[in-house]
Amino acid sequence: MARVLIIDDDEMFCRLLNSAFKTDGHVISCAYCLEEGLKLVSTESFDVVFLDVRLPDGNGLDKLAEIREAASEPEVIIITGAGTANGAELAINSGAWDYIQKPSSISSMTLPLLRALQYREEKLKKQPVANLKLTSLIGKSSQMKACYNLVAQAAFCDANVLITGETGTGKELFAQAIHENSSRAGQSFVIVDCAALTQNLTESALFGYEKGAFTGADQRREGLIKQAHGGTLFLDEIGELPVMIQKSFLRVLQEHRFRPLGGAKEIESDFRLIAATNRNLEQRSAEGLFRKDLLFRIRSITLDAPALRDHLDDLVEIAIYHTARICQRSRIEPKKLSTDFQEALLSYSWPGNVRELVNAIERAIAAALSAPTLFRKHLPSSIRVKLAQDKNLPDNPPAADVAAAKFPRLKDLRESTYAQVERKYMEDLLKHTFGDIEQARLIADLSRTRLYEILRKHHIPVKS
Repeated sequence: MARVLIIDDDEMFCRLLNSAFKTDGHVISCAYCLEEGLKLVSTESFDVVFLDVRLPDGNGLDKLAEIREAASEPEVIIITGAGTANGAELAINSGAWDYIQKPSSISSMTLPLLRALQYREEKLKKQPVANLKLTSLIGKSSQMKACYNLVAQAAFCDANVLITGETGTGKELFAQAIHENSSRAGQSFVIVDCAALTQNLTESALFGYEKGAFTGADQRREGLIKQAHGGTLFLDEIGELPVMIQKSFLRVLQEHRFRPLGGAKEIESDFRLIAATNRNLEQRSAEGLFRKDLLFRIRSITLDAPALRDHLDDLVEIAIYHTARICQRSRIEPKKLSTDFQEALLSYSWPGNVRELVNAIERAIAAALSAPTLFRKHLPSSIRVKLAQDKNLPDNPPAADVAAAKFPRLKDLRESTYAQVERKYMEDLLKHTFGDIEQARLIADLSRTRLYEILRKHHIPVKS
């Protein structure tokens, strides 16, 4: 028996599904608008939600993520009488179990329900995210929880993983978490920074070489691929891997065998690959800089590490964690974060993401010396200058105007301004590309999932 919620303004359709599903012993609830449906999801537990797209008080797709993030984490099946190809893509990329066009037969509604319930039952038997070893990964936002679910999924199998995201988002930490929670946890975690190696160095570093293989090879050296035997090979910035090496490495991924430079025999290495990049590999592939066949091979599972500005709810918790860690490492008394220090952190855009935040905290601790509390004054001057410039207030406003004005919080002003700019950019981008999602994604250098998330956030319609 399962608990099912139907959110649809067609009362006759709801009664029809209600009758059909009750026959199978399920408990059915109905809501005829989004507001009513969201209220039920937030107060009751459901296994599956049937969600209409066009409802009297809004678009169901806009609330799909909110429904899936409810405490019971129900599976969502989209039902619509106005389906489009892009709507189906948006729904599936947003986590919907299925996308069904109305009118449909009862069997076409019942079968997805049965499969969703089977999937849900098996999913709940898997290792819960709460049991993951997350080490330095901090945050409880919906964005981070989605990443933790992917970490658990990747740790459960041995598939190749591609971690994407801006510089400083912690891609290596996600890779380490996958390794530490996998069956290979007790073995080596070998890191290769592809951006730091030339073509010749990459080949010798990955495959190793025999004595005399080239000038300067005065002794045999084991390659990083062999060192990762039994463990995990982490290729950071794989987008910088030279094209000639990509072909050789593709064969290694397929066969798990390779020949060291100057070697007469092939050797084996049982490694698991995790790769990371801040580049758009599909665009680089279109430009001939990254092999398509290698791209298909390395992204069996894709995890998109969120930018810090996209999960500001976690920022203070991250700051507190790293402040304590740095103080402990430096063997100094723990420091508190003042209110104005926290407000400054929340008001800054953090283009360098968590890496920039950690660096700023480290410099603030150094500036504070023996003081027990960190204040805005302790932050690097470059950040304080940017915050002052962002205020965008008159130098000498009249006293009467200051008294009468009702200024918003700086955080609210920054977020609303950023949202306006982001929405305008997306609207202009879709006009420029005539609604071509793939072209828009490449221009914006975003993953397809991230692009759809932004469009949904701003209620920007997508043409079929």
